[in-house]
Amino acid sequence: MEIILLRHGKPEIPSLEKINAAGFSRWVELYNISRLCSSSIPGSDVVSEAKLCTAVVCSELQRSIDSAEALGVNEITLKSSIFNEAGMPVANWEYLKVSPKLWSIVFRILWLFGYSFNSESFKEAKLRASKSASVLIDLAKKHERVIFVGHGVYNRLLAKELKSLGWAGPKNPGSKYWSYAVYSGKKHNKQG
Repeated sequence: MEIILLRHGKPEIPSLEKINAAGFSRWVELYNISRLCSSSIPGSDVVSEAKLCTAVVCSELQRSIDSAEALGVNEITLKSSIFNEAGMPVANWEYLKVSPKLWSIVFRILWLFGYSFNSESFKEAKLRASKSASVLIDLAKKHERVIFVGHGVYNRLLAKELKSLGWAGPKNPGSKYWSYAVYSGKKHNKQG
């Protein structure tokens, strides 16, 4: 059995103009509804991997769905919010304007240390990843080879969960657009 964790392609990123933290909240909303950038094309290696999969799983975020379609898959087996990217905390601070990229780094670090204003906590995201891993494993038992078109942070949480359950694969599935990693599990005897 195999589960492939793939990060989506490059989305249409909202403006990178400097904004305050309160403005970053709106920026995150725009990013979460963004579509795949028309110039973001998957490499032949990932397209080949996807063609070998009999189940395709996506989050409910458009960049995940668009990326699955860019791979040329005929049908998405499962699309669910349980697979959405880990929540991004925000703040209502109106002072200090910086790039949304810098806010992303700042708030993701704060999130790792327990800050979760208007977002799920790190602990909640890990629990959700545990449930998601179970769903992916059940699909792998049924379909043998599953590809999840996911997200940078959430794929890392899933990889950690799969490895803790005895699946073989890299510690980090990659953070670049279209990066992926293959996780292998033991075949389960249907008799017992």
